[in-house]
Amino acid sequence: MKTIMEIKNISKTYKNGNVEVKALQHIDMALKQRELVAVLGRSGSGKSTLLSIMGGLLDPSEGDVVLNGKSIFFYSENVRTALRRKEIGFVFQAYHLIPVLTVEENIALPQIGEDKQYVNELLKVLELNDRRKHFPNELSGGQQQRVAIARALINHPKIVLADEPTGNLDSRSEKNVMDVFRILVEKYGTTILLITHNENLTKMCDRVFYLEDGRLI
Repeated sequence: MKTIMEIKNISKTYKNGNVEVKALQHIDMALKQRELVAVLGRSGSGKSTLLSIMGGLLDPSEGDVVLNGKSIFFYSENVRTALRRKEIGFVFQAYHLIPVLTVEENIALPQIGEDKQYVNELLKVLELNDRRKHFPNELSGGQQQRVAIARALINHPKIVLADEPTGNLDSRSEKNVMDVFRILVEKYGTTILLITHNENLTKMCDRVFYLEDGRLI
């Protein structure tokens, strides 16, 4: 399988006065096309810092992130923002839906160009078709998360980075979201990296990395 993203010797150190906190230490990882990968770790292990660096939202202290053969930190911030919009999808624990927009409008909001057929396809695949004209406050937590996932997919990203995407959901909705991730991998060839502290979620993943005190173990 083609390698989509490479994380090369990533380290991140925060300074608080004279004190240095090593959030990440020499992380190496390669993500391939069409796989669902989990990074498992306790709170404070560095998971969210790693995801932010992988998405180009945070600069590393050392190392590089290579997407489709090019360093994402080679680009200016404006170009990096455009790259994120097109190539990288984000799914967070908080859904960040616009309350005055319908499901359909929330999904299409970040779309580059207009492709109503793809919006309709995502609504069908994610079982949201009968909710397309509903507003976020009329949806369950699981439905809102599926809207957020559809929005992350709207520009056909190569990779989706999901930060604790099931943290606010009950066990049934949690399984439903994981089923959706598996469909996306198999149907669209999307690569999904899942950050979680929930070991149960890793059962549906192709590979699992364990992060402890900023190191992969």
